[in-house]
Amino acid sequence: MRSVAIACQGGGSHTAFTGGALQRLLADPDHRTVALSGTSGGAVCAFLAWYGLMTSGAGEAGRLLERFWEANAATTLSDKAANAWLVGLARLEGRVSLPTVSPYVYPDIAGAAFTDLLTRHVDVDRLARLQESLSADQPLLLLGAADVLTGDFKAFSSRRREITVNAVLASAAVPLLFRAVREQGRYYWDGLFSQNPPVRELPDAGPDEIWVIRINPRARAAEPKSVGDIADRRNELAGNLSLEQELYFIRKVNEWADRLGEPYRRIEVRELALDLDLDVASKLDRRPAFLRRLFDAGREQAEAFLAGLPA
Repeated sequence: MRSVAIACQGGGSHTAFTGGALQRLLADPDHRTVALSGTSGGAVCAFLAWYGLMTSGAGEAGRLLERFWEANAATTLSDKAANAWLVGLARLEGRVSLPTVSPYVYPDIAGAAFTDLLTRHVDVDRLARLQESLSADQPLLLLGAADVLTGDFKAFSSRRREITVNAVLASAAVPLLFRAVREQGRYYWDGLFSQNPPVRELPDAGPDEIWVIRINPRARAAEPKSVGDIADRRNELAGNLSLEQELYFIRKVNEWADRLGEPYRRIEVRELALDLDLDVASKLDRRPAFLRRLFDAGREQAEAFLAGLPA
């Protein structure tokens, strides 16, 4: 049986795609998931998948991911209005200069709402107990964040008993939308700036392969010229920079393994990518139909990915 580690890149609402992809990948009987990692929205998906695997298995992990994205959708009238305003403002910002407001000016609504949403799907006390009894043959979980003050990279690890709902929030705390999150006496922002997602610690779990769920496209066909297109591409490059650095590390170690031979072995890296043409503003979009479209696309893409694996 192939053992794999799955790394989930961040990307806001676009990571509903990751939720669908994980649902299908985890259900496949021909591989064993030994580790999960994620940053931002990818951290949320990796966390829910890991929690589901640890508590009730792959089926529950898939159901938990689907329930979370359904609950995250803007369904009430006030939520729909707020969603339309936020997405519209983000698109307008790509065309004209708009004043920005610090998240410290108003109450921490975003952080409180995010925490409430997660704790509706995860038992906090059970989460702590899971890490107390974690053994070496159970899946590893890593969540990427950036220390605001020191600039250090941080990968919260289940093996170091560091996984909390607050750590997930720290990984997803996009500046100007969220306040910096205080965890373990330090202040953290979205892991986009550090490890998106964490990869270099995944070999500690002993995988045969690392599967990367990529949200930001690596390449574009045309030169971005409008303000909006430039902003979109800048966001994509920022999201990919840390991932490429993480993958470079794995590729370099693979080169050494190839030269040294036994007992050293390479770890195959494969990618599953979101291939829809979406702008950066849609990373904030929580319309139910949009999130469902992404979730279903993730399942379909994962099905094709599995079908294309070598026997």
